[in-house]
Amino acid sequence: MSTSVSAADRSGTPEQPPVEHPGAPAAGAPRPPVRPGRRLSGGDLLRRWAVVLLWVAMAAAFALANPDLFLREGTFNIIFGANGQLVFLCMAVLAPFCVGEFDFSVAGVMGMTGVTVTVMYAQQGWSLPAAVAFALALGALAGALNGFIVVVLGVDPIITTLGVATALQGVALWISGMSTVTGLPVSFGRVVTDRVLGMPLFFWYGLALTLAFAYVLHVTPLGRHMAFVGANREVARLAGIRVNRMRFGAFTFAGTVAGLAGVLLAANIGGFDPTSSGIQLLPALAATFLGTAILFPGRFNPLGTWIAVFFLATGIVGLQLLGLTGWISDVFFGGSLVVAVTVSTLLRRRRSRF
Repeated sequence: MSTSVSAADRSGTPEQPPVEHPGAPAAGAPRPPVRPGRRLSGGDLLRRWAVVLLWVAMAAAFALANPDLFLREGTFNIIFGANGQLVFLCMAVLAPFCVGEFDFSVAGVMGMTGVTVTVMYAQQGWSLPAAVAFALALGALAGALNGFIVVVLGVDPIITTLGVATALQGVALWISGMSTVTGLPVSFGRVVTDRVLGMPLFFWYGLALTLAFAYVLHVTPLGRHMAFVGANREVARLAGIRVNRMRFGAFTFAGTVAGLAGVLLAANIGGFDPTSSGIQLLPALAATFLGTAILFPGRFNPLGTWIAVFFLATGIVGLQLLGLTGWISDVFFGGSLVVAVTVSTLLRRRRSRF
């Protein structure tokens, strides 16, 4: 018979179970591996900045091939000043990706809110603040609808969001009378067209959103929880993270940001064409996947996505200035999406090995 006595038996005080703090992994749950810190090698730095170096080389090639057109201030403004809505759409696409979901309805949400704010103000006589608030509420509601169908009902996100996108485009065509709607005041347009340091405010709004989203993802507990959910949903649930709340919130955020993109784009051009929003989805997807090869290889990240937007814009504008118009945008964005998804898959596969 063993004669060993525990510390609790010697003291006469019953041994207490360990106290678990809220949010701590449950007992017996697997914990994420702790990777020892290491200095970045030259190969790591090259992988992080390869697309940026390619961007510089591409811009230099276009400048040498057609300096009279490519080196103009107007070309610079087209590349950096005419893609504000694409930055917003990319951030909307990025949020569900970070938690392992898909949302292909963001372009449809943008189109619906852009048409709605114009129709409510110019045709229905609403005040501008009321029309803007209503359009943004519709965007958030569309995102929440996606979240409910996918998270609560368990329907496939690709089918759900593609269906919602198609339905929203139909709604936009209905309320616009299947024609371009105009009539927003010029003063509202100045909210996005006024320039600061030579760039329109739309550009700075996109940069501010990108930096804020990057801070949330890389610094805050919310961002770490989102990454945990995206990496392994079941392990995250065992760790005490409210997985479904994260997924639902990502869809709602996507709808809200896409709705804001529609309102700002309508202000930028004074109205909206309900048939124009669908073409924005492919560039947004291409930039989001290409962003996984920049700065943080294998990870969806806002800063890499922001750089990818202007990398793609430089390629399109440069090729168009060389005389390749019309078909080149479809070829370039389609090819970029295939390459970006391939690179993203390989990088994520390589990252999972270490």
